[in-house]
Amino acid sequence: MEAVLRNIATNDWITILVTISLLFLAVAKRYFYPRFLNFIILPFNNKYIFMYNKKEKLVNWFNLFWGMFLIINFSIFIYLILHIFSATDSVSRSLPFLWIIGAIILYLFLKLGMQLGNGYIFGVQNMITDVVFKKLSYFNYSGMIMFMANIIITYILIDSKPVVYTTIFLIIVVNLIGWVTILRNYQNLISSHFFYFILYLCALEIAPLILIGSYLKN
Repeated sequence: MEAVLRNIATNDWITILVTISLLFLAVAKRYFYPRFLNFIILPFNNKYIFMYNKKEKLVNWFNLFWGMFLIINFSIFIYLILHIFSATDSVSRSLPFLWIIGAIILYLFLKLGMQLGNGYIFGVQNMITDVVFKKLSYFNYSGMIMFMANIIITYILIDSKPVVYTTIFLIIVVNLIGWVTILRNYQNLISSHFFYFILYLCALEIAPLILIGSYLKN
């Protein structure tokens, strides 16, 4: 009988990262329990937005813990998507993840900086901060959807494309709810500055997604 060499991929590093992200979630719940309870019903109730849309709305420990939770699970989710839809099998599966998480962190910080910078340049810091807070809240909520998807894809329905499609759909729905909330709150301001609003959407929202989508497609 001839021996056959098999390369068995391990998901231990994914387990470690998922556990670390869950610790961030546990700390957020432990020290900010009332805020945590309001946050987990965010897509169904705007109470969180109205209660915490105050000063230090962006820079606080609750957002920091949720941000770390989001970045880890977002990076894992992108990695799993690339692995599932890739035609080739990488020898080292953990190395690309380092590039993914670095690119996501760079992208999020650049985008946040550009948004706040535009607010400063045009003298609308308060409005831009409000918009960023609302968008960031709904985007952070998407981290829970990605977390559950990562668990399912890695351990239950391994490399399931329907789970990927369903997760992407749910993420879009959650963030669309956030955008509807923003548009409803600032409809008068948007209507009077419609050109600048379209320019903002094209430059800071749509263009980065098109570039990222084109890169992943290639």
